[in-house]
Amino acid sequence: MTYNFDPDRWYADEQAMLEHLVQQGRLTREQFERQAEALNKKYEDMVKRLDGTYQLPE
Repeated sequence: MTYNFDPDRWYADEQAMLEHLVQQGRLTREQFERQAEALNKKYEDMVKRLDGTYQLPE
């Protein structure tokens, strides 16, 4: 099985969506800041889980 998930790309896409919602007026700046903070935490937690999960056989 190939696992091609790119957490950095995922984060960039999610951040761009939040910024787009602010530009459309669907999120206030305060809502954006709260959601961006939650996104950062989710990203950090995800990277911790993914870090080091693949090991080359010796």
